[in-house]
Amino acid sequence: MTGRGIIDIDFYGRETVRVAKELLGKILVRETAGGVISGRILETEAYTGPGDPASHAVRGPTPRSAIMFGPPGRAYVYFCYGMHHLLNVVTEREGTAGAVLIRSLEPREGLQRMRKNRGRKTEAGLLDGPGKITRALEIDLELNGRDLTQGEGLYLTGGTILPGEIVSTGPRVGIRNGLDKPWRFRLITDPK
Repeated sequence: MTGRGIIDIDFYGRETVRVAKELLGKILVRETAGGVISGRILETEAYTGPGDPASHAVRGPTPRSAIMFGPPGRAYVYFCYGMHHLLNVVTEREGTAGAVLIRSLEPREGLQRMRKNRGRKTEAGLLDGPGKITRALEIDLELNGRDLTQGEGLYLTGGTILPGEIVSTGPRVGIRNGLDKPWRFRLITDPK
């Protein structure tokens, strides 16, 4: 961690599935001229390299996937289905592909602004999907490649799993291949 609690490169430069689990509870922060918008990470999905048929890196580095082979701790933002930007964080050591998709957040700072960005009056369903997150937090292709360890507009800070929360593991969603890999992680409240 840095002085402001920003997660450093050593956290990201590890095995992708482990980072995906350990991102749960961390805080995603977006700083803009209009103020700070942030949320606590509730759901992630891990994507690796050539052995992962659901990964953009399955065929090795391409113009789109090259960032997944680059330095850890970078934002990998791409446009999906011609509709949504999606945010991933690059993991692994440089030269080894890996990224974690941020799937769901719990709102923290800037709730009114998030609602306005999404055209919503309520908090329900505000940040429960990767495209909803990027719209609410004003994340687009301009942030692709941003170093998340520098605290310049987009970064992650420490956070924890709260008492009564457990990590749920299951298959990734929205993919056709790689459904056998239980690399989707969610924080849920333990019903006990």
